[in-house]
Amino acid sequence: MAKEQPHLVKYSENAGLRESAPADPGGPTSLSALKEQAAGLRRAQVMANLAHVVTKPDGSFETWSETLPTLIGVPPSEVATSTRRWLDLIHPEDRPRFRSVALDARAKKSRAEVGYRLSRKDGTWVHIRQVMEPIPGKPDTQGRQRWFNTLQDISELVRAQDGVRRLNRVYAVLSGINGAIARIRERQQLFQEACRIAIEEGQFVMAWIGLVDPKASIVDPVASAGNVGAFFETAPMAILETKPGGHGLAGRVVRTKAPVISNDVKNDPQRLMRKELDERGINSLAILPLVVEDNVVGTLALYAADPGFFDEQEMRLLTELARDVSFALDRIEKARKLDYVSYYDSLTGLPNRPLFHERLRVQLADAEAKKTRVAVIVLDIERFKTINDTLGRQAGDGLLAEVAKRLKQGGHPASWHARLGGDHFAIVVPAITTDEALTKRNERRLRQIFGSPFAVSDHQLRISVRLGIALYPQDGKDSDTLLHNAEAALKTAKTTGERSLLYTPDMTARTPEKLSLENKLREALERNQFVLHYQPKVDLRTRSIVGLEALLRWRHPELGLTPPAKFIPLLEETGLILDVGAWALKRAAMDHRNWNESGLKPPKIAVNISAIQVRQRDFVKTVEQAIAEAPGAIDLEITESVVMEDVLSSIKRLNELRRLGVSVAIDDFGTGYSSLAYLARLPVETLKIDRSFVKAMDDDPTARTLVQTIISLAHSLRLQVVAEGVETKQQAEILRDLQCDQMQGYLFSKPLPADAVAKLLQTKI
Repeated sequence: MAKEQPHLVKYSENAGLRESAPADPGGPTSLSALKEQAAGLRRAQVMANLAHVVTKPDGSFETWSETLPTLIGVPPSEVATSTRRWLDLIHPEDRPRFRSVALDARAKKSRAEVGYRLSRKDGTWVHIRQVMEPIPGKPDTQGRQRWFNTLQDISELVRAQDGVRRLNRVYAVLSGINGAIARIRERQQLFQEACRIAIEEGQFVMAWIGLVDPKASIVDPVASAGNVGAFFETAPMAILETKPGGHGLAGRVVRTKAPVISNDVKNDPQRLMRKELDERGINSLAILPLVVEDNVVGTLALYAADPGFFDEQEMRLLTELARDVSFALDRIEKARKLDYVSYYDSLTGLPNRPLFHERLRVQLADAEAKKTRVAVIVLDIERFKTINDTLGRQAGDGLLAEVAKRLKQGGHPASWHARLGGDHFAIVVPAITTDEALTKRNERRLRQIFGSPFAVSDHQLRISVRLGIALYPQDGKDSDTLLHNAEAALKTAKTTGERSLLYTPDMTARTPEKLSLENKLREALERNQFVLHYQPKVDLRTRSIVGLEALLRWRHPELGLTPPAKFIPLLEETGLILDVGAWALKRAAMDHRNWNESGLKPPKIAVNISAIQVRQRDFVKTVEQAIAEAPGAIDLEITESVVMEDVLSSIKRLNELRRLGVSVAIDDFGTGYSSLAYLARLPVETLKIDRSFVKAMDDDPTARTLVQTIISLAHSLRLQVVAEGVETKQQAEILRDLQCDQMQGYLFSKPLPADAVAKLLQTKI
């Protein structure tokens, strides 16, 4: 080490000049320039948390940058001088991976990258990303090379990613428990489901809910999940006591009506069950009050393995969660006191029509928040009137009761049922993935329920049913519309003899205005009245145009240029969007080809795709045919909610598009709920931040934080970020500071026709 120290000083002062370098032929001026360059390199490395090391063929350190000691937290005299000593600093769990990558790189004599945790002298761990590159030159006698190693401290990035993952876990818990609140009406079941969701979705080590027992002055644990074991058996009663002067955390929550948190249970001076928590690998905890009518009626306790888990953002969400559970408790208690007959059918015990609508409204609100689909199925017993007339009313009532019993047995846990009247039943199925999966499920359930005869009044009755199905949100966004459309599908099934039918718009009569507009839209397609306008996407750094978005317009002969909001919903409802969407792809490809042939260098054009187009089996083939005019010129934009409807199917189709050379952007990102686990798997290149978040940045710090989080998340997944709806210089400056990649909006240009775009492509914004 003593021999290398002078070399280190020489190398550091000259930022890489070797000791054996010849005298500077240029004199003091050239040496000064070199020193200035060296100083600039050092500053750049410090700013980027970078260092580098050159290793000899035998693994010993030949030279290293001045920034290396600071990066690893040691004095220059204590820097490891060989790969072997460096390996001792790497976290034991990461050493095998480091060895494997290094050996593979040496065997292949090729560049390699590896991430690991490194121990600093003060005992802290930093996250390092290391790039190993062979230095050209003659190998030694054993065929070994010298290597140039670049090291970067990425601890801040890792912490940011960990923060996003933690928030994602808490969002998943909040979403899951709110879904449970929407569908569960029994208190104990809700408690147990909430604890289960906390463990499975939030990845907490342990969770429990307790109710206050006023007589015993304790918090009585009534539901739990995770690594609970004998936790409560070994717990001293004091931790649950609510009496004044008690020391238990749960009791303190009840007395103060405020959450209690500990982000470092091993060193917390509060009286905690350190031994029991340490055995379970718990490093932080939070206990929140459940408040009904200003009284603490219970507590929700969550235990995490991560130290410092419960920061301000997590606690804000968890406090909201506790309020939601409290609201559910209040609602359940009040519902219990309602007159049973007012909401339930006395014959079958199923919800009646009023309760069906009330529950469905709650279900749809939950589905809207989660951006999921819900199926409303209406079921009708064939020849029921004949059974009533032949065997009597009592037999008919007995049959209805047996049908209701079988409906409730063996169904999906999240499904629920209602009797709408007579022989009319409804089934609500949440979280629908695909139409095909729903069809298969219905066929299986029909066999289970009606495959065997019903024993009624000493008779064995074999019955059959017909089904009408409406799907949220495409067939209706409220309970009345969905039920109306499901009944229309049932009526059509009876007329056509089909066993089961999905609702289609032609099953319900159109208004004269809609019919007139539909006819005009069909004429517009036939008479080439649709046009594309293009809005530029601008690089934040260069202010040059790096992309275009194609936007559909209708040049109405009487009304003039009509914006899409006035006609696209009807295009989707009538199915005309399939033809118009295919036309838009072809038109964009032709415009790109024309600009190219005119000597311009147009960027790629992004075309928006409707959910209806994506669901078509031949969707990828349609895209391939449409872009044949200009291969590699067209990208697609698909909204976040469409992608998340059926994630696995979306991944498959997006991979097929990628093989065609078509890139995909997720449009309106942030308005839906994307699991990070799926987002990382989606073969997409770009996220587009919804204009509502961009607009809110000026006045709302929370919106700015959200935009920053989306940008950090996208960059961690190596995705480009485009901000939509940029209208002010202030918004542009904020986005540039947040390191957004591209912007789009009226600040730069409104959507323009093709001939105006040609002129714009010759300029620089």
